[in-house]
Amino acid sequence: MIRKFRSLLGRTAREEDGNATIEFVLLFPIYLSFIVMSVELGFITMRHTMIERGMDIAVRELRLGTGTAPQHDEIKQIVCDNALLVVNCEDNLRLEMDSANLFAFNSLDTEVDCTDQSEEARPVRTFTPGQQNQLMLLRACYKYDPLFPDEVLGSALQTDGAGQSAIVSMTAFVQEPI
Repeated sequence: MIRKFRSLLGRTAREEDGNATIEFVLLFPIYLSFIVMSVELGFITMRHTMIERGMDIAVRELRLGTGTAPQHDEIKQIVCDNALLVVNCEDNLRLEMDSANLFAFNSLDTEVDCTDQSEEARPVRTFTPGQQNQLMLLRACYKYDPLFPDEVLGSALQTDGAGQSAIVSMTAFVQEPI
């Protein structure tokens, strides 16, 4: 009986049936996680690029404007109109603008002001239009829902109470004289 068991065990150990299945079961989740991570990162990059594009066009219009002081809602509308493929831009974008001193460089607050769907609505934090020939800092914070929030990259992103992640973009420009 023991001899039959040993010969059966020896034959089974030498067989290679199912070898590819084991490799597939071990490696497929790794490949799948790379694919999911690539798709998520691609969408994050696309959103960030489109917000940067919208801000560049808005800043260009501000610099070359008619001399009127730009208002928050007008700038936000320009950014959102030119940030193609950004979903719910009007609801999820928050802008901050303030002047900067060239000699004692002051920046915007290190804590980024973003929308948070889980909190009460807050008024605009800092939005100073600025004067002629003044260095201005403009920061945009866009909140979005990750495509795969429980997967590799999605779970590594910092999220707020509503499960949204933030994309922050900042630019500087000088108010042109009239």
